[in-house]
Amino acid sequence: MAAMQLHWDIFCRVIDNYGDIGVCWRLARQLAAEHGRRVRLWVDDPASLQPLCPAVDPAVDCQSVAGIEIHHWTENTTVDHPAEVIIEAFACELPSAYLQAMAAMEPKPCWINLEYLTAEAWAESCHGMASPHPTLPLTKYFFFPSFSVSCGGLLRENSLLAKRDGFLAALPERDELEISLFCYDSAPVAGLLDALAASPQAVLCHVPPSKPLAAVEAYLGGHGPWPIGQVLIEPIAFRPLDDYDRLLWQCDINFVRGEDSFVRAQWAGKPFIWQIYRQDEGAHLIKLEAFLARYCAGMDGRLEAVVRRMFMAWNTGGELAPAWRDFVDHRLAIAAHNRRWGRCLASAPDLATALVNFCAAKV
Repeated sequence: MAAMQLHWDIFCRVIDNYGDIGVCWRLARQLAAEHGRRVRLWVDDPASLQPLCPAVDPAVDCQSVAGIEIHHWTENTTVDHPAEVIIEAFACELPSAYLQAMAAMEPKPCWINLEYLTAEAWAESCHGMASPHPTLPLTKYFFFPSFSVSCGGLLRENSLLAKRDGFLAALPERDELEISLFCYDSAPVAGLLDALAASPQAVLCHVPPSKPLAAVEAYLGGHGPWPIGQVLIEPIAFRPLDDYDRLLWQCDINFVRGEDSFVRAQWAGKPFIWQIYRQDEGAHLIKLEAFLARYCAGMDGRLEAVVRRMFMAWNTGGELAPAWRDFVDHRLAIAAHNRRWGRCLASAPDLATALVNFCAAKV
C-alpha cells in the first residue's frame, strides 16, 4: 500500500486571495476523486477557501469536504504523521517539526515543491530537479506546471471538456456580447469602460466583487448596475470554482488574472485577456512574452498582432481603445485558435496525473 502513495499532504500559504488556494483545492479534489488518494490540505487562511467552496466552515480547524481533510495551518500546528507524498505549494516552507518527522520516516516520503506556472523555457531544465536538504536525509523535487510536454502539464479534470461542450450545446443564443472582468487593481479598468461605452453592439459585462468591482465603482460611482449606452456593467456575486468555470464557458470574452483563472479560461476555449501578476523591474512582462510566444505560434500574422496588442495594452496601460476594437472584431478567429490551442494542451497529461506518475517513480 505504501508503494501506491495513497496519503498526500498539501501545504498552502495564501498570498493571492484566491489564486494559490484555488490551485491547491482543485489539485486536492482531483487527487481524491480521480486517483483515490487520501488528501489533507493544510491552509493558513481557511476563509480564503470558503468562497471557492461554500461547504467549508472557516471557523473550524479540521473538517472534511469533498473527501478532503482540511486543516487550519497555524504556527502551533502539530501533525501526527507525515503523508507519503508532501506537496509544498509555491515554496511555502514546511514546519520544522514536520520536516523532522519526515526525516525519521522509512521509506522517506516523496517531497514536491509545486512551482508557479510559467511558459519560460528555463523551467523545462529545472522540472523534476532534485534538491537535497542541507542537514536532513531528505530530497525535494521541483515540479513545474507548464504548457510544455517536457514539464508537468495543467490542472484538468477528466470530465472537464465534456462538461464544457454539453453546457455550450444547451446555451441559448443571445444578441449581446457577454464579458467577464476579473482583474487586479492595477488594470486599466477606466480605459476599458470607456472603450465599452463606445461599443456599437449590446454588451453585458459581469464584474465580480473585491478588486474588479472596486475599480469599476471608483470610476463610475455608486454600486451598480451601470447602464452606459448599449452596455450594462453588472456586479455579480463571487462564484465558487465550478460556477466560475461555467461563467467562463458562457462569456464571449474573459478577462482573467494570475494562474487559476488564466488556466481555466484556456479550457473554456473562448477569447481571453490575461493580466499577469505584476513584479518588480518588469519581470512579469518577460513571463508574459514567454506565454505569448507559445500561445501565438501558428497564428496568422495579423491575428497575432491583434492579440499581442490587446494583452500588452491591458498589462501596461497602453492604447486600450483601438486594441479592444480590433480584439472584438477578430474574436471569432481568436476563438477558433483557442479551441485548437486547448486541444493541443489536452493531448498532454494533466497536472494531477503527471504528479501521481512522477511520485510513483520515486518510490
